[in-house]
Amino acid sequence: MVATDPVFRAAVEAFLDANDRGVLPIVQAGHPVLRAPSAVYDGQLGDLLDDFLHAMRLTMLDAPGVGLAAPQIGVGLAIAVVWDPGVGENAASDPRERTPVAHRTLINPSYEGVGTERRAFYEGCLSVDGYQAVVSRHRSVRLTGQDQAGRELDEVLTGWPARIIQHETDHLRGQLYLDHAELRSLSSNENLSRFWADTPDPATAAEILNFPLG
Repeated sequence: MVATDPVFRAAVEAFLDANDRGVLPIVQAGHPVLRAPSAVYDGQLGDLLDDFLHAMRLTMLDAPGVGLAAPQIGVGLAIAVVWDPGVGENAASDPRERTPVAHRTLINPSYEGVGTERRAFYEGCLSVDGYQAVVSRHRSVRLTGQDQAGRELDEVLTGWPARIIQHETDHLRGQLYLDHAELRSLSSNENLSRFWADTPDPATAAEILNFPLG
């Protein structure tokens, strides 16, 4: 990694301090940082990285969410944190294959689809507050990148963990989930709960709202 960027580090440190090194504000769709490809992380934060990641995790959990990318707090670096408790005893019957994801950090992540299988489910975003839409994604992906300690990542994930990786990595490419969504499926959280939450399978919504499942 290169030497710390003192100007950038100072700006991020001031941002963390302004929020008491705790929960940070999440920027919403329309903010330009969400549409710019993130800079490769090569040490810009130096010894501030651990505090930055801690604040990101607190922010993700407070939201609550299962992932958070640095652009979502206004910082254009290729860093994301993820965590999902899964659905417990219901995992075996959950068509989303929502198995637990331990707390982890993704530095400069990238993914590619494994095989040809895709799955379509409702998906939301902390930066598009209050709405969800159906997105078709790879069922399995190969994840590469680095972890918090700089160790190389190279693994295959399947089901909901793969969806989380795709969603957060897309943020680092300047993409929102709506770029890949069936927009006829777009629903407020209230109406999703009212009309479509009986099952994770969006087939009924697709039939009534007239959108393809991909």
